[in-house]
Amino acid sequence: MFDSNELDDIRQQRERWEANTLEPTLEAHGERNERFATVSNHEVERLYTPEDIDDIDFDEDLGFPGEPPYTRGPYPTMYRGRTWTMRQFAGFGTAEETNERFHYLIEEGQTGLSTAFDMPSLMGLDSDAPMSEGEVGKEGVAVDTLRDMEILFDGIDISEVSTSFTINPSAAVIYAMYIALADQQGVPREEVRGTLQNDMLKEFIAQREWVVPPEPSLDVVTDTIEFAVEETPKFHPVSVSGYHIREAGSTAVQEAAFTLADGFAYVEDCLDRGLDIDEFGPLLSFFFNCHNSIFEEIAKFRASRRVYARVMEDWYDAENPEAKRLKFHTQTAGQSLTAQQPLNNISRVTIQALAAIFGGTQSLHTNSFDEALALPSEKAVRVALRTQQIISEESGAADIVDPMGGSFAIETLTNELEEEIMGYIEEIRAMGDGSVRDGVLDGIDQGYFHSEIGEASYEYQQRVERGEEVVVGVNEYTIEEDTSPDILEVDETTRDRQLARLEEVKAERDDEEVDATLEALSDAVESDENVMPFIIDAVKAYASMGEIMQVFEDHYGAYQENITPV
Repeated sequence: MFDSNELDDIRQQRERWEANTLEPTLEAHGERNERFATVSNHEVERLYTPEDIDDIDFDEDLGFPGEPPYTRGPYPTMYRGRTWTMRQFAGFGTAEETNERFHYLIEEGQTGLSTAFDMPSLMGLDSDAPMSEGEVGKEGVAVDTLRDMEILFDGIDISEVSTSFTINPSAAVIYAMYIALADQQGVPREEVRGTLQNDMLKEFIAQREWVVPPEPSLDVVTDTIEFAVEETPKFHPVSVSGYHIREAGSTAVQEAAFTLADGFAYVEDCLDRGLDIDEFGPLLSFFFNCHNSIFEEIAKFRASRRVYARVMEDWYDAENPEAKRLKFHTQTAGQSLTAQQPLNNISRVTIQALAAIFGGTQSLHTNSFDEALALPSEKAVRVALRTQQIISEESGAADIVDPMGGSFAIETLTNELEEEIMGYIEEIRAMGDGSVRDGVLDGIDQGYFHSEIGEASYEYQQRVERGEEVVVGVNEYTIEEDTSPDILEVDETTRDRQLARLEEVKAERDDEEVDATLEALSDAVESDENVMPFIIDAVKAYASMGEIMQVFEDHYGAYQENITPV
């Protein structure tokens, strides 16, 4: 963007500045640290100039918002057209309690729903299973049958709202329940909007919630994508999730690289199924974490869009712009929240939210300040939502498309992160002999991802313990305090009420119809048919979550992790 004469002049001016202005200041006062780095330990320079981006090509590397490579944003007007979706995570206790929280958030101005499920639901277990005891409704809402889904959305017209479901091993069942609910409400399936997390590869890499082994898990994810293309084209059947990879301790580069690699693995599996990338590509969505190092996070988002656009075109021959446009939800970093001085978390979340917005996110969840202690209280949820609304309405942050574009520092970091991200993706591809999908599956089996993330997590913790990484209120600026504020507690009668409803449903339903739908599902699994139509039939017969998931476990066996050392 600068010619050689201009760069020579800038170089000479920098040398003059360093000798005449910088050096006397350093000799007199020094700097706070010998080395400056991001949370991910990516070293940052004191100053950036056009020299650092002298090889950048404006058209190829930056361009304009809404055009490849989408570095500057996936849409031309970004938040000047419409703000990001404010999608606060909610779910606890029974369907009635979460329905009440949904209505509260809608009344407070939330523009999308996001559903948290309890551990039994996440793991495909019914509330009355022995392993569910002590966990029903504790960290999300309990959903056993379609009856719970009906109550969960009571008074909510799902044609008017976009809903996200954070669930993985049993995601296909929740997707089926939502479709069944749409059918009940008379909402055409092609109008159903929302997002299913449904990212099983991430589970084997980081979050570690699974039922059956990786390959059959991948098959079911591809079934949901194939079904969505035909039946629910406005619904995103998978949200490829880096959030949990980052929460497990990865760096920003690892988060982006492993997430994009998982996305490309799903692409390859769909292509092998015979699906058209220009049809299913637009339905893929992503989910990223946003941590404290504001410039690194902005660069991570911009670099990820660029990598995705290029790989989708160069490796997989995508032509539809929508198939090359990386779209993602962002959640502020849960691991950055501290139980000590919890109100400090409001400041952390605000910084992280700004980074996500400057980075061009499509929807955003801001964590509540008390989440390091328990499920968020209504007051804390309202503050978290108001944080987004203040940024949107008062700060001006949403008024300029890609306000960081052209910054020497941001563009340099974007280039550096892009190179490192692609380095990881190429390594994973090589592990699979040219297939990203096979490389991801092999990496899971060999413990590659666990090793990489574990090493990064350990290195970060060592820096915190040495005081090289300051965590305000934890290893600096500590105070004596009461860390037991008022928090939301799940009613101890939750399990009893949930079990009573499950028993009632089982008593009222037609057992012969349930058995027939489960047998049909079993036959579909056996014959390698797309399982989604059969799961929908089963949930409409009020088969339970546990009964449906048991069909898959009977066929494939329960997954037992057995990592072969690299």
